[in-house]
Amino acid sequence: MSYHAPILIIADDISSDEPSRILSALTEARLLPAEAVGWRDARDAVIRLQPSAVIATGSNDALDALAQQVAAIEPYVPLVALGPHRATAGNIIGFASDDLDRLPPRLRAALRVRTLHATTLRRLSDDGGIEQPPQHDPLQDATVLLIGRGAAYPALSVALGERVGVVGALSIEAAAKHLNARELDGIVLAEGFSQRVVDAFLTVLFEDTRFRNLPIVVTAPPSERPVDLPNLDFVQGEPAQIVAAALPLVRQHAFEAQLGRLLRALDAGGLIDPRSGLLTPSAFERDFATAVYHAQVRGDGLSVAKFVLNRAEPRAQFDTARIVSRLMRKMDFGTLLPDGSILVVFAEADLRGAQTIARRLMAVIRQTSHSARRESRIDPDVSLATMMSGDSARAILSRLAKLDTRRAAS
Repeated sequence: MSYHAPILIIADDISSDEPSRILSALTEARLLPAEAVGWRDARDAVIRLQPSAVIATGSNDALDALAQQVAAIEPYVPLVALGPHRATAGNIIGFASDDLDRLPPRLRAALRVRTLHATTLRRLSDDGGIEQPPQHDPLQDATVLLIGRGAAYPALSVALGERVGVVGALSIEAAAKHLNARELDGIVLAEGFSQRVVDAFLTVLFEDTRFRNLPIVVTAPPSERPVDLPNLDFVQGEPAQIVAAALPLVRQHAFEAQLGRLLRALDAGGLIDPRSGLLTPSAFERDFATAVYHAQVRGDGLSVAKFVLNRAEPRAQFDTARIVSRLMRKMDFGTLLPDGSILVVFAEADLRGAQTIARRLMAVIRQTSHSARRESRIDPDVSLATMMSGDSARAILSRLAKLDTRRAAS
């Protein structure tokens, strides 16, 4: 695969074996063109070449400054650092392995994010009537699945919860349910499982294209039967070290998910909120009025549920909204209100049917922990209202508000 902008390799000595080996690995993988420069010329080379990706080698003190320079470029330019480094910039993707055969797949996965970002920027430019959402750190929207049952699990949960949303699973079976029910930005597989179970789990992830590019950090020693997952790392050490190794790839995946939601919002003409995946409040109001009118004309059922997320932080509100967006039926629609509550319309559903659907949604929401504090676990309150003969959209929402007030008072 050829990229118009070159891949830039930065090394202490461009005449040494390491840059040559990297160039050979990229050439064999058809990741071209590529060019190598020394650290002294790195800053000027980035300005001159505007590279599609940067591979930095060695432990140069200028790595943080380089990361800051690269982060300012659009579209996204992945920065992969080979070998140990002391840099702290959040956009540096580590690659500690000596096996350069694994580098091209990781780089190719990152370049797909760059292509998606370029597509999004072009669409935003073409669709001038749609306002780009405010920029924020993708980690604010990220959710990581933590799997484990050993002594290190609580400390890892706290360390991860300080930076991202955390979904905990004490078994592989529970982890599989989370993988199928919601969008995740990474997996940390902690201790408590045999090597055979770890290998089988990684093989399942590799065989399912939905999860093949997920960042995966395994805290056990590397397997003798490696699985070809581009963003798989084996990291041992303190919880802070494990989290630090995982976060750059988690941030990249969360950024990719952000771009995907923004493209879906553009496809919908700006009617979908890119952060929640649900309709904007104004689009919901219009669609709800139309749905009520058609349901009255046809004599169909229609119900509305309001999920109130008590004490939920903004990250939890958006994360819960995305769960609802992913799990609700194709015919249903909803919105995240400014007060953090979620309205969902269940088409062709009477009260009994709406209760069944709402219970299924709540079962997934309740299993999600969004911070290191146990009291932050989401346990939503739900109110339901069903359309009656002659009801308008305003009348249904008014009745729902009264039910919500009555429930809060009790």
